[in-house]
Amino acid sequence: MAMSDAIRAAAIAAVLLAGSCAAPTNSGVGTTDDPDMNHPIVLDTAPKTIRLSFSAADAGLMPDDAARFDAFVSEYKADGTGAVSVTAPSGPAAQQTLSYFGERLSAAGIPRSRIMVGTRDDGDWRVELSYVGAVAHTTNCSDWSTQQASDTASNLPMANLGCAVQHNIAAQIENPRDIVEPRPLGPSDAMRRATVMGAYEKGTPTAATKNSDQSVAVSDVGH
Repeated sequence: MAMSDAIRAAAIAAVLLAGSCAAPTNSGVGTTDDPDMNHPIVLDTAPKTIRLSFSAADAGLMPDDAARFDAFVSEYKADGTGAVSVTAPSGPAAQQTLSYFGERLSAAGIPRSRIMVGTRDDGDWRVELSYVGAVAHTTNCSDWSTQQASDTASNLPMANLGCAVQHNIAAQIENPRDIVEPRPLGPSDAMRRATVMGAYEKGTPTAATKNSDQSVAVSDVGH
């Protein structure tokens, strides 16, 4: 073999060797470089519960608890299944308390057929509301069996690759059912559609106009 051929062969071998070490080997077994495969987000159900301070003598809920109640109802409408359970501490005020929450839930748009009430004796004087709702979650980030950050001989991704990100995504999903199927589209704006189509047919701009309050100016601070 001539010297030039030997040099060329050595160069090609070096390139192939470098390429084989540059990317993880994903054979479909074990950890891959795709977080969605390593730690898939799945849909599940779990009870969602709040406890609120309530006093019939003081005419209902304090503002903070009223806000929590409204948020609870909104979440139930978005991802709840089955009934809403309301339990009050046993005692002479129990019936009045249950009536108050039943009426308030009904006024918020929850059918009376989905409101279940009862009493309990657990020593807690607050009112408990609960329902079974959809939750999104993924696997625990608990595989620390090796010093993965420094164990690079195999050139494979760490077992926990992307786990924290997947947990953050699952926690931020407004409606966990969105990971299974999209929500139906809302009604279209017929008036806006007619306006845009009319402008298009006339050859005029179809973009919305901006007023002076919506204009943006570059600040000269620091110049």
